[in-house]
Amino acid sequence: MTSLFQILLLLIDVAFMIVLIHIIMSWLINFSVLNLRQPLVAQIWHGLNGLVEPIYGPIRRRLPAMGGLDLAPLIVILGLYVLEIVLRNNAALFL
Repeated sequence: MTSLFQILLLLIDVAFMIVLIHIIMSWLINFSVLNLRQPLVAQIWHGLNGLVEPIYGPIRRRLPAMGGLDLAPLIVILGLYVLEIVLRNNAALFL
């Protein structure tokens, strides 16, 4: 069962990294450091959007309009941290 616990923590870490890469890449695109007309950049961007939009969508619908400020990634990161804390505090169940 310890391996199941470690796999769950690994999945949380991977999800956190995907969200973080998406945030950084969106900043780079908005500040014109990266160009979506480049095929590799566009492919990575659309792949990341395909991974995070199913998670961001329901969160964005529940949040009030913030005038262009997107808090969905912040809520996802906080949710991942909460999930990790809950798993670590209940690690004895996996042993």
